[in-house]
Amino acid sequence: MQNGNLIKHLHLHLIVFIWGFTAVLGALISLEAIPLVWYRMGIAALAVLLFVLITKKQLRFPKKTMLLFMALGLALAVHWLTFFGAIKISNVSVTLSVMSTGAFFASILDPLLYRKSINWREVFLGLIAMIGLGLIFHASMAYLYGILLALLSAFLSALFSVVNGRLAKQYAASSIAFYELLYGVLGISVYLGVTGGFDQGFFSLSLSDWFYLMILATVCTAYAFIASVHLMKWLSPFTVMLTINLEPIYGILLALVVFGESEFMSGSFYIGALIILTTVIVNGVLKVRQGRKRKETVGH
Repeated sequence: MQNGNLIKHLHLHLIVFIWGFTAVLGALISLEAIPLVWYRMGIAALAVLLFVLITKKQLRFPKKTMLLFMALGLALAVHWLTFFGAIKISNVSVTLSVMSTGAFFASILDPLLYRKSINWREVFLGLIAMIGLGLIFHASMAYLYGILLALLSAFLSALFSVVNGRLAKQYAASSIAFYELLYGVLGISVYLGVTGGFDQGFFSLSLSDWFYLMILATVCTAYAFIASVHLMKWLSPFTVMLTINLEPIYGILLALVVFGESEFMSGSFYIGALIILTTVIVNGVLKVRQGRKRKETVGH
């Protein structure tokens, strides 16, 4: 059981590393946020549908569940639009660091939505992560609008994770992923149709953009999406969100390798990132100790 739990946590870290690479891909792709997210969700939805059909997963759900999928799909679309929008107007390092506030939002949203008692340890660790964010704010005020967009993206990411954590215990992760991706791309399509966004330029992509989009949509979205929702059957939303706090660390390191000096930030910025990383490590240690105590209690 303990080895299985370790494998699940390692799998989650692999997914978070892939998500860190997502930000780099977003910066490499020349498209603006709206077409980028439209292509990402559309290609990913087709890839997930293929997987669902091959594995013969459930595709029919009650109307109430479908409406929930629709709401979550639209939230996911806005989450990615604000995420990539923040990258375009600031940079990878700032956007990913601000995304760390998701753990704090999750610690508040989970008990509010499901009438659970608040885990004050989670709130405390989330607040510590917010201190790290404060240092990042202080070091990056030139990117104020990017920071605000990233904060909205972090809130939506937490909301998405909390609700999907419940859905994952009832339905197959791939089925959830397909409908949420489908409704997300349909929502953006309606917006583009109304505003006349589907012009000739929208469908004129360079070969490099297609290459990066395919990696983004298949590996970083279809695979990572299904795997992350599947892991929510065993891992709490807070643990998932706090582990996602490692995304800035992975992403910043990758961005430094790919983009070089344009991603270098001040000392305060990296201190803030280190504080965030520390909250992840502390949470992991406390979770392990808590699990051991429960086993000892059961054994007695």
